[in-house]
Amino acid sequence: MRGFLVLLLPLFLTVPVFSAEMGKFKYKDFKKPEQCGRCHKQIYQEWKSSLMAKSFVHRWDDVEYFRLALPHALKFSKVAGVKGGCIACHAPLAFLTGDIPPKSPSEGTRANEGVSCEICHNIVGTTEKVPYNFSYIIKPGRVKQGSRKNVRAPHGVKYSEFLRSPEFCATCHDEGSPYGAWVKSTYREWKESPYAKEGVRCQDCHMGYGPGYVTKRKFRKDMAHHTFHGAHSKAKLAGAVDLGVYPDKDRVVPGEKVKITVTLFNQKVGHYIPSGSAEERMLWLEVWAVDATGKRWHIPVDKKGFKGEEYTIADPNAYAYQAMGEILGIKNFRGVKRDGDVPKGARIFRRPFFDPKGRMTICQWYTKDNTLVDYRIGPRETKVETYTFRVPKDAIGPIRIEAKLYYALVPSSVGKFLELPETEYEPVLVNSASAVLSTK
Repeated sequence: MRGFLVLLLPLFLTVPVFSAEMGKFKYKDFKKPEQCGRCHKQIYQEWKSSLMAKSFVHRWDDVEYFRLALPHALKFSKVAGVKGGCIACHAPLAFLTGDIPPKSPSEGTRANEGVSCEICHNIVGTTEKVPYNFSYIIKPGRVKQGSRKNVRAPHGVKYSEFLRSPEFCATCHDEGSPYGAWVKSTYREWKESPYAKEGVRCQDCHMGYGPGYVTKRKFRKDMAHHTFHGAHSKAKLAGAVDLGVYPDKDRVVPGEKVKITVTLFNQKVGHYIPSGSAEERMLWLEVWAVDATGKRWHIPVDKKGFKGEEYTIADPNAYAYQAMGEILGIKNFRGVKRDGDVPKGARIFRRPFFDPKGRMTICQWYTKDNTLVDYRIGPRETKVETYTFRVPKDAIGPIRIEAKLYYALVPSSVGKFLELPETEYEPVLVNSASAVLSTK
């Protein structure tokens, strides 16, 4: 078993970064994506279907900003910066033009363009040595930043090593809260991983290089595809973590105890899983016993006894996320179920975030500390979980032990409370494994 990956981050940031780019430009300084799509048809279509194009109109991002973050920023000065801070990465055109707060996606403004061609291909650098908090420097103009040298194009192309670098991604994918806590650290997780040492970049996994038409007539064998697949892609999640199930015996009798070991190896993800908005992501392991008649028994994980473990074992009686009620003006709000519909005793791989009142929160901007426990799975890390199962006396063999690893973008309880589409919180199967016990 590989050891735990230790992420070398400072406990607190000194001062959150606030970009000087806000309000420097006008919408007319930036072309619409459709204009780029006239020549770059395939790239445009790939981008259009990606989360980059939907970063502002995506339903959960819409709800999180307009129902939670913005009202909170308007009433509580400590987090006032998130009024523009969220928009700097989710609707950068609105941020750059000072259209803060932007109108909602239903209004159809140019904020809806999300992270468009004109954002990425006009960024020339960062104000920070190690970027975070939308610290990009942008210079719109006729000449676009590109990832290839000696390219001829009607608009002009300047080769940019920064555009090719993971630091480019870090300008939005690493973030410090107003309280100085790291609330996104995907770049820094990657930086401390084996992948960084091997030269594997963010772009290698989340864009990918293969055959495609850069323009209508220009075909390349190694075009950079603009799909940006990540945790929102079921195909990207599938098989991201290897599972193995190993009972300590092959044959059992009713009433007998079986010790079951489940191994989880993060073989594909170049940072922790979950990453990004880890305060709201759900990754959990369910282990079930199923007999020959189809009768099922859920098997709780054996406790390990580490600090903060209570946040990593599903508890249907645990409530959290009370800050949502305060923001929405709900009196005596007890919160919603911390773990949603995850069955009692299932192992959850998470890093809980806590607000200034010490309550678990999904409001990353309201996070004061998240250092109690980090039980996510690091890149190329193996976690080992054990389960003790006493075979029920009414079980009819053979008995199959099933391990299933699920992922959800937000806890189902939060999704239901905020009336999100079910697709925003439905469980996605990451991987499964099984073993069969015969009966004597």
